Amino acid sequence: MKTVLVTGADGFMGRNLKLGLEQYEDLKIITFSRKNKPEELEGYLQQADLVYHLAGINRPENPEEFETGNAGLTETIVDILGKNNLKPDIVFSSSIQALKDNPYGKSKKQAEDTLLKYREESGAQVYIYRLPNVFGKWSRPNYNSVVATFCYNICRGLPITISDPNNQLELVYIDDVVKAFTGILSEKLIGGEGAPAVKAAEEGFFTVPRTFCLTLGELAQQLYHIRDNREKLTVPDFSHDLTRCLYATYLSFLDKKDFSRALDLKTDQRGSLAEVVKSESFGQIFVSSSHEGVMRGNHYHHTKVEKFCVIKGEAVIKFRKLDEEEVLSYEVSGDKPEVVDIPPGYTHAIENLTRGEMIVLFWANQIFDPENPDTYYCEV
Repeated sequence: MKTVLVTGADGFMGRNLKLGLEQYEDLKIITFSRKNKPEELEGYLQQADLVYHLAGINRPENPEEFETGNAGLTETIVDILGKNNLKPDIVFSSSIQALKDNPYGKSKKQAEDTLLKYREESGAQVYIYRLPNVFGKWSRPNYNSVVATFCYNICRGLPITISDPNNQLELVYIDDVVKAFTGILSEKLIGGEGAPAVKAAEEGFFTVPRTFCLTLGELAQQLYHIRDNREKLTVPDFSHDLTRCLYATYLSFLDKKDFSRALDLKTDQRGSLAEVVKSESFGQIFVSSSHEGVMRGNHYHHTKVEKFCVIKGEAVIKFRKLDEEEVLSYEVSGDKPEVVDIPPGYTHAIENLTRGEMIVLFWANQIFDPENPDTYYCEV
């Protein structure tokens, strides 16, 4: 059994990495965080085949904590390894700030230099990742992620501050970071086919293959769009990778009382109907209930197409091509769900054959437009 040590295990990246590591069988995961006593670190390092060094300080009250939390802890780890003649490989989450002249960046650069010296003296491999702005679930607002801050505030109706909307950002998604980190585990310890580490130009440095670039103003615009979409039951175009990642991140910041949203339930003598989700790219999904003996439909469409799926009860779906007399019938049941396509140019209807309520899930390839409904009455 192989053993990995994760420092900073209770932080944003640490929590996500632990989930990724737990997918591997026969792997012992040791964690080290602020909850642990400093003297425990030596015993943990003596067991580790691979160290994920994620611990660090981002925004301390005292700038001197950058030195102790970033550079100092790294030096402590290397000293313990040298004293015990231990040579585990080390994956280090550094920052693009290491190239800048600020206290945080200087402390990260000092930690990098310490690890490069360890690599040279021990022969162990060191994987240094100078990560840009990392975002995703469990990141902390007002601390280490502008995406987290914007998501947290926007979904709660709080204002956000944009110093310069044209400020360029480079973002990396937490799942991509975890995939890169666990890929090293697969490659080095388990012999699997994990994502290989992508080397940067400088020896000892590696990169996450996928990052996203946009401006601060564009980020805010996308997140406000996601908020508005959710309120309107619409979803954005998920063919864009960044949109999928931002949408998932935004939902992770919802207040617990906001996970559920009531639907606009329209009722009449036939039963009820409610829109569930809509999209400009794939249309809309809605659900209806019908009382015993009720028939819905008796209309046709020129271009709009639909799919019917009975999920409770029994029904008969009838079709008739507009220029023909033949009526086609499909008897369907929620006990054995099937999807029935409704082609254009066919008048159609669905009748409840159940002694009680029938529930049907519908899909249409376009959002209903009352100004152009493309729905014309005609009995089957």
